[in-house]
Amino acid sequence: MLLDIIERRKQNDVYLIAEIGQNHQGCLETAKKMILSAKRAGCNCVKFQKSNLKAKFTRTALDRRYISDHAWGQTYGEHKEYLEFSKEQYRQLQAYSNEIGIDFTASAMDELSLDFLVELKVPFIKIGSGDANNFPLLKKAAGLNVPLIISTGMQTMSTVDRIVEIMRQASNNKYALMHCVSAYPTPPEDCNLGLITTLMRRFPNVPIGYSGHELGVIITQAAILSGARIIERHFTLDKNQKGSDHRCSLDPNEMETLARSIVEFKSNDYLSSPSLTSAEVISILGGGKELEQALSISKTNEKYILECELPCRFKLGKSIVASRNLLKGQIIQAADIAIKVSEPSGIYAERYFEIINKQLTDNVNEDEPITEHVLSA
Repeated sequence: MLLDIIERRKQNDVYLIAEIGQNHQGCLETAKKMILSAKRAGCNCVKFQKSNLKAKFTRTALDRRYISDHAWGQTYGEHKEYLEFSKEQYRQLQAYSNEIGIDFTASAMDELSLDFLVELKVPFIKIGSGDANNFPLLKKAAGLNVPLIISTGMQTMSTVDRIVEIMRQASNNKYALMHCVSAYPTPPEDCNLGLITTLMRRFPNVPIGYSGHELGVIITQAAILSGARIIERHFTLDKNQKGSDHRCSLDPNEMETLARSIVEFKSNDYLSSPSLTSAEVISILGGGKELEQALSISKTNEKYILECELPCRFKLGKSIVASRNLLKGQIIQAADIAIKVSEPSGIYAERYFEIINKQLTDNVNEDEPITEHVLSA
């Protein structure tokens, strides 16, 4: 079904993804319960997040003290390690998903994890918003024979243009873009659903979906009526559990409501049109301030990084770092740099191609960020 949507053979249906992420609390049995619950709610797919921590984070980012009510360890590395499933556990979860008849996949948070998901032969691979500006990862993914779903949270339109160009250069048309706002939860006034139509017009040959982080389901329903044909929402068994994603996740009843609304929209022939006007969407869903705010057309002409996304960008946005010890005077080549979550941060990942062939004005040690003050003018 997903490939039919991506290849535009089916445009009047919706592929629904339950983003389990790391809401499983590091427990394999809880993850299996969530998979079964998502299946029963009517989802087409369950998705996790796969990371190789040393490939995704710098040493200082992993070693920093992590003081939070949601922490599972004293350092951020310990916290992430607690929540990270092993390769064998992934194989068990995939086997269980296959057994009950629901698609299984994950976000690839680094190149080693991308390799592993290809090895698993998942039906598609997700590139999350945090890696939408990670052009080396995108170029590698684009060259694989695996469908891709790419979220666009905390990115500008110029970065989205670059994503599409990377796919074009790889002759890859098996991908979709997801409108997304990386704020947890996203206020209705920042959901900016008009960007779905903007993206559809700007990239007419690319399917557009929606990855939502707002509370409740009505704004996601509006995204579907606005033209999104791939939908992703975080999923939880209990919104009161420890963990920062639970609050903006849908519980089983909410996910079932969303799945049923897709069936209703199809039966009422609402999905036969590529998209409905904001007024039509508001009328179908019964109106309300939240919908009006989410569908406001005041911010849809351009895509930019919203103020509400800055906390996520500062915490998990990726920087350009040294992949090995680099010496003053050295001319930077692709093999000299990597893209990681860095503490402190450096030049943001979207400028990767700009700094190739720049000269260093100081030494930079392996895993340290590349900053403006160590680059020649």
